[in-house]
Amino acid sequence: MTGTARHGDLRIAYEVFGPPGGEPLLLISATDAQMLMYPAEFCTELVEAGFQVVRFDNRDAGLSTHLTGVRAPGPLVAALRPSSAPYRLTDMAGDAVAVLDAMGWESAHVAGTSMGGMIAQTVAIDHPGRVRSLTSMSSTPSVRIGTRPPLKVLRAMTALLARPVRSAEEAAGREVAIYRLMGSPGYPLDEDLVRSIGREAYDRHPPEPEAGLRQRAAVAASGDRRKSLGGLRIPALVIHGDADVMMRPKAGRATAAAIPGARLVMYPGMGHDLPRPLWPSVAGEISRLPRP
Repeated sequence: MTGTARHGDLRIAYEVFGPPGGEPLLLISATDAQMLMYPAEFCTELVEAGFQVVRFDNRDAGLSTHLTGVRAPGPLVAALRPSSAPYRLTDMAGDAVAVLDAMGWESAHVAGTSMGGMIAQTVAIDHPGRVRSLTSMSSTPSVRIGTRPPLKVLRAMTALLARPVRSAEEAAGREVAIYRLMGSPGYPLDEDLVRSIGREAYDRHPPEPEAGLRQRAAVAASGDRRKSLGGLRIPALVIHGDADVMMRPKAGRATAAAIPGARLVMYPGMGHDLPRPLWPSVAGEISRLPRP
């Protein structure tokens, strides 16, 4: 089932997996990623673990509202002058809450990856009564912790994201190239799956480099969450890969250290992705979080 939530003038597209009786679980996506980054098969793993799952497109992604024509400052400018960012993570957290409202969920388990993990952290901080548990994956509590990939990787990633994509096949090829840079060296790349995500994402909404810049500006402008995370009193799980070149392992450790009682799961050989062989384990870890 698909739907559209409203947050002010913005439309937020979402998709539902599983029956209404499942524990509500909201999945929040990463920078430059549509909801498709959580494949339907992974969502099914979570449904089988007892959840009703919702994945959604962040603002400036997929079928949700794009702030086309709004210029974004570079990350350094956004960090030094947060007011220069078109929006911040707290606004994106509001989009997530709008999806909860559209689903009629008073509260939900909230999980996010990379920037999605930062948004999930912000939902828990800004709207604590709406969050049953927090799962932060491949993320960080501060843009200053663990976010410097090797220069070679950074240059290659920047070039890939800036390159125009003019067809679904080009999008599929670029997606594979991105995953080869940031993916899990301990697991084989599921190239067929990655290509299919790239094609479907292009068909839904072709890549728009400026949209990713606006999202990155939001991250840079949103500061350090460690002090606020220290005030959380909810079950929390931090999942990270020890081979993550985009968010170094110390970012995951810092997230877990900031949240009282958080459990850290560090997967050997996992990079800045969610390899298929780990789906059952990740679903199991999330399902073991205390439930009301």
